[in-house]
Amino acid sequence: MINPSDRVLAVELIQEANLNGARMTVACAELNISVRTYERWVSNGGIKEDQRPHVRRPEPKNKLTEEERQDVIKTVKKEEFVDLPPSQIVPKLADDSIYIASESTFYRILREEKMQQHRGRSKRPEMKLPESYLATAPNQVWTWDITWLKGPVRGLYFKLYLIIDLFSRKIVGWEV
Repeated sequence: MINPSDRVLAVELIQEANLNGARMTVACAELNISVRTYERWVSNGGIKEDQRPHVRRPEPKNKLTEEERQDVIKTVKKEEFVDLPPSQIVPKLADDSIYIASESTFYRILREEKMQQHRGRSKRPEMKLPESYLATAPNQVWTWDITWLKGPVRGLYFKLYLIIDLFSRKIVGWEV
């Protein structure tokens, strides 16, 4: 997307490329704009002003005030809620007939305040990669699989237990 301030430069570059023999579509494609956009920008040889309205969207009427936002942060920092996620905080407050904000608002505020991480006293869960095995010769590593096979009658299935050599991919054993 080209900034409105760069529009003049873009139009000049496209016109120069077109005068030197480049097709309009190719020249516009180099700047990642469509030919129709270029046509909207240029009128009778001159460059038009930006026609888009620059009106900011109004703030929602139900937007939390700064006091309400601070109330959410204070609530999350309380001793009884410090270890809990918002999905447990909001129902506990509801049991006491207290409504501060919705669960999604709690999550949004915690994300904005960079407080949405592991907050409990327990150890943070670790992401472990599964072990991988390398076979350099046959019969070093075997793997297995269970597959459902259709039976002779509709709704009847058999289980195929299969043991495979990882190196040669040959079947070591099986049972139905």
